[in-house]
Amino acid sequence: MHDLPRIALSVRQPSAWAIIAGHKPIENRTMGSIRAGRMGLGRIALHAAAGLKEDEFRYLYWRLEKHGVRCPHPADLPRGAIIGSVEVTGIITDSDSEWFGGAAGLTLKDPEPCDPIPAPGTLGYFEWSPGGTLAPPARWMQNWGTAAPDAQTNDLFPDAPIAFAKPPKRPWS
Repeated sequence: MHDLPRIALSVRQPSAWAIIAGHKPIENRTMGSIRAGRMGLGRIALHAAAGLKEDEFRYLYWRLEKHGVRCPHPADLPRGAIIGSVEVTGIITDSDSEWFGGAAGLTLKDPEPCDPIPAPGTLGYFEWSPGGTLAPPARWMQNWGTAAPDAQTNDLFPDAPIAFAKPPKRPWS
């Protein structure tokens, strides 16, 4: 097991997976949440939040695909757990990165994954401790990406990525 920092930041999936897999170098926040959460620089544990709404997953899945990153199925993403650690290298209010999409953000580097460690999370930076169990997949997660029942076409393209006729609506204001 890694020597994990005791201070963690909770991030919703699939952003938490994208960060720990090295695909997402910025975690968007507001300056208010950065100040209120006492977020600063240094190595932190990364907590995959227990909550996840279908519209959030759909948008982030599309966003990752746009960057050439194949996201795991939502039922396969651990939630309610520490999934590794990452170095916070800066707090920014402007960036040309396509990953920057808010008023402010934390720049990240050197992610190190670990086996999921169930732990409750909260807003902002928090001192984590192991406990509880992983969040179980919701029904929408288990059925996500499956075609409507049709015995003639169900298995034609099992490895094809999910297609979007138009970009999903961004679920945050």
